[in-house]
Amino acid sequence: MTTTPALPLVLLPGLLCDERLWATQAADLAAICPVLIPDLTRDASIAAMARRVLAEAPPRFALGALSMGGYVAFEILRQAPERVARLALFDTMASPDGEARAAQRRAMLELAERGRFLGISPQLLPRLIHASRLDSPVADTVVAMGKAVGKEAFLRQQRAIIDRPDSRPTLATIQVPTLVVVGAQDQLTPPAEAELMHQGIQGSRLVVLDECGHLPPLELPERTTTLLREWLA
Repeated sequence: MTTTPALPLVLLPGLLCDERLWATQAADLAAICPVLIPDLTRDASIAAMARRVLAEAPPRFALGALSMGGYVAFEILRQAPERVARLALFDTMASPDGEARAAQRRAMLELAERGRFLGISPQLLPRLIHASRLDSPVADTVVAMGKAVGKEAFLRQQRAIIDRPDSRPTLATIQVPTLVVVGAQDQLTPPAEAELMHQGIQGSRLVVLDECGHLPPLELPERTTTLLREWLA
């Protein structure tokens, strides 16, 4: 009797994040499927990031993504929809930035270009994680990832995000089992954006996580792993 090989899982990090964002899930799920966490720090456009992921990924895979990774996931679905078997969108949005948000990003770019790159500053942390985790190993990991990604990659990623296309028209084209997850206290990509994606993707499942900010894989690692296990099954 032959068994069907497990569907590989590709997990995409967000802005100023690396493989540590998904480390708990990768370790826990490795027993049931191969897991790949691509590097999204080397390209200056969402399209180029998507091409790099597709070049490294297996022929067909389940795709999980957070924040900027979600923007790359939408682009992967535009470039090669036949390769994605399942989709999990964490704390991301299909909408483009409004003018105020885009202006804020450009201001951060300008500061970084002048040499004032602080990584994840104490002022930014409350926008990324729930208040209960500000003085915890979760905060330490977020700060460490920002330092590791560094200024040049931050500039590339931020420019890519500013120039990203509107992915709302893509939602209706998604025909695979889709999980949409958002922290109830996410200030960057709030629950309203998750609801918009859920309404736009036929048959999708929406989960709102209480006492959670923008980074569920770090803030609620066991709950995130459970959601991914259910989705993969």
